[in-house]
Amino acid sequence: MELILLNLPVLGLVELPWWGYVVITLMVTHITIASITIYLHRFGAHRALHLHPVTQHLFRFWLWFATGTVTREWVAVHRRHHAKVETEEDPHSPQIHGIKKLLTEGYELYREGAADPNTLEKYGFGMPDDWVEHNVYRKTFLGIAVLCILNVVLFGAIGLVMWVVMMLWQPFFAAGVINGLGHWSGYRNFEVQDASTNLVPWGILIGGEELHNNHHAYPSSARLSNRWYEFDIGWAYIKIMEFFGLAWVKKVAPRPHLVPSKSTADLDTLKALLINRFQIMSNYAKTVLAQVHQEELQRDGADRTMLKSARRLLAREESLLNPEAKARLHAALAESQALAVVYEYKQRLQAIWQERSMTQEVLLQALDEWCVQAEQSGIRALQEFARRLPSYSTQPAPA
Repeated sequence: MELILLNLPVLGLVELPWWGYVVITLMVTHITIASITIYLHRFGAHRALHLHPVTQHLFRFWLWFATGTVTREWVAVHRRHHAKVETEEDPHSPQIHGIKKLLTEGYELYREGAADPNTLEKYGFGMPDDWVEHNVYRKTFLGIAVLCILNVVLFGAIGLVMWVVMMLWQPFFAAGVINGLGHWSGYRNFEVQDASTNLVPWGILIGGEELHNNHHAYPSSARLSNRWYEFDIGWAYIKIMEFFGLAWVKKVAPRPHLVPSKSTADLDTLKALLINRFQIMSNYAKTVLAQVHQEELQRDGADRTMLKSARRLLAREESLLNPEAKARLHAALAESQALAVVYEYKQRLQAIWQERSMTQEVLLQALDEWCVQAEQSGIRALQEFARRLPSYSTQPAPA
């Protein structure tokens, strides 16, 4: 009996092969990431779905137990990030603090934001404020201490190593990788007015949060994947929960509808343009800008080196370009009249949905003029896009 007790701190109550400890650690960290993306992010911060009260409390308990996270603090910091993205008031922007600081001290930046009473007051509304929250879940050290003790009792000394990995996993990936690399490097489906990127097209390791550019385009969408080749495991979990009555999806990113019989823009077209503006501009980049750029590369006497250097800049949100990039873009536009024309039409189309002071009728007139003038441009790709634009609708085409 004494020998067994002496061995407990080393071996614990459960002895596993080495890979067993790895599997359990990964399972715990994955449940934590899933809880963050579903409960804190999509439900709490953005209200993209409803969760059954029992499900909400299970998520709250797990996050207290596995991370010591306070719901109101996390949600408030994230909402402030969206409201003040990539400005001095953004609590965690690599454009402001640098990518190295986000990767190595991202959690510290989060804690600074969470400690600001003004942030909690302004952005922490609607979060749990019951007896359990005040008396249990805000005692952040208690939950992770219980997890540490449980790990050591079950697995012995290796349990302490597992606990350290569990504690570091969420701060590094959520606070460092998503908030850092998710605004620094990757691919973009949508040219939003911030530097958000999709890190990879399969959102598995971080619960779907890898698709960060999609999220910044449509923050209230419960589904973060947007292209056919993208996978969001958090969305898969939500659909399973919905099947069992534990969750109800409120909103997802819109899908463009085209009604081929529509040849003239109307108020429904204008509304569809506003709703689907990011998809429409992404389509414009592929079918107009890219096509004209390719044609200009084949033009006799073209400065191909200059044109190639500006290929990605044509579709990029102009406010994100640094002075050197802007100079290269403007040089390419000066080199090619056709590119200058389609780039100007890109900016004019964006200006229609960015205008907030005009009536719908005035905006519709501007859209009509855009389509008519685009068809008169003599540029085939632009003409085809202009003919197709009025067919956008908020409703699917009749069967």
